[in-house]
Amino acid sequence: MLPQITRSRAHPGGRGVGAFSRAFQMPVARERPIEFLESFLDPVVLIGTLWGLVLYFELELDNPYLILGLVVFSMTFPGPSYLRASPMRMVWRVFSGWTIIATLLGLFGYAAHLIHYFDRYVLMNWLWLAPIAQLAARSALKLAAPSLIAILGGQRRAIVAGVNDRGVSLAARTASNPAAGITVVGYFDDRRADRLPAFSPLPLLGTLAELPDFVRRSNIHVIYLALPMTTQARIQKLLDDLRDTTASIYFVPDYFITDLIQGRVGAVEDIPVVAVCESPFVGLGGMAKRASDIVMASLILLLLSPLLLAIAIGVKLSSPGPVIFRQRRYGLDGQEIMVYKFRSMTVCEDSGEIRQAQKNDQRVTKLGAFLRKTSLDELPQFVNVLQGRMSIVGPRPHAVAHNEMYRKMIKGYMLRHKVRPGITGWAQVNGLRGETKTVDKMEARIEHDLEYLRNWSLRLDLYIIFKTGFVVLRDQHAY
Repeated sequence: MLPQITRSRAHPGGRGVGAFSRAFQMPVARERPIEFLESFLDPVVLIGTLWGLVLYFELELDNPYLILGLVVFSMTFPGPSYLRASPMRMVWRVFSGWTIIATLLGLFGYAAHLIHYFDRYVLMNWLWLAPIAQLAARSALKLAAPSLIAILGGQRRAIVAGVNDRGVSLAARTASNPAAGITVVGYFDDRRADRLPAFSPLPLLGTLAELPDFVRRSNIHVIYLALPMTTQARIQKLLDDLRDTTASIYFVPDYFITDLIQGRVGAVEDIPVVAVCESPFVGLGGMAKRASDIVMASLILLLLSPLLLAIAIGVKLSSPGPVIFRQRRYGLDGQEIMVYKFRSMTVCEDSGEIRQAQKNDQRVTKLGAFLRKTSLDELPQFVNVLQGRMSIVGPRPHAVAHNEMYRKMIKGYMLRHKVRPGITGWAQVNGLRGETKTVDKMEARIEHDLEYLRNWSLRLDLYIIFKTGFVVLRDQHAY
């Protein structure tokens, strides 16, 4: 996946912070014809499959189905663009998106007592046929995209400023996806060809000083600046020279300096700033995350209250000690929190040295082994969610003693505490649940936690929640 890059048109103006910051601004993008066409794809396919099933079952296409089609259109237009997405990502996005839409429609239909207006066979077949039809339509569009771009227009010529790993990788990935509609014609760099590292077959077209004139003469639509962030003076000079062109300029962040976490553009007292490391749960995103946590945690505790009571009685009868095990963990912003679990061991360790549970651990009770295997010991943490200490999905909290050890050994370890810890997480549904015997395994867990921070969405949260159930049933790593 390409790193997220920001877009700006070159803009006239003076030098200094104000002019340089315009390279990081994001004006409204000009929509290409194929992207406009793609925005109608999901609504048309979903409504088409619904109405097609009505006709297939020889039913009347009356008001309820017409109104449902209108509701679906309002929920799905404009459709997202998947032309640059990998096949697996496209499959995931289509099925997760349809799951959310179908769930919302079903809940509303039952709550409003409208479900009986629709034929059961139509709805049941629509559930499986709709996402398959979406995938087929999007796959066909992706295959036809190069031809459609040639017919409808929208093919863009691009150049890359800077011959380095980032610039070469960007050009290669763009070339590997014809549906992107971008043709990189070459590179510009101030070094001579014999001083450059080996790179792609694309030619070296000239120096940075020659770039603006080439853009004006050669009908270049897009410029990718892959220059190191330390070369601010050169970037500023280049932006000034490009101020009379209409090319879109993308700054490719220098990942050799830092790895962006939720990088975004903003302002502090009218001074433009670029977020390098930020929590994804700010603004509306944070409100949506917290609201979903409260609703789901309340429902789960209410529905599972008989099970919680039964487990509490079983823990009390199985061995001496408290029902609830409380342990200090690090929470949001690295603040200590108290996390609840059903006690599964004969000891309640919360000291400076804590030994992780291992296979055939003598400290684990018979009931505790079952609770740990099925993750039922984690259920009290839904109370932590309502308290605001935890979230349903997020990086799993580690004991304070483990945090203090690993933060010194693993670079970027504490970045996972930019958000509330979770009952389940991206690492846990990707085979990193249970004991971490080596530093390499903990590093892999941290990499997944940071990947979650970079790519968070409510859709991703729902996917992790659904997948957690399957992981718990078949996982052999929890003891």
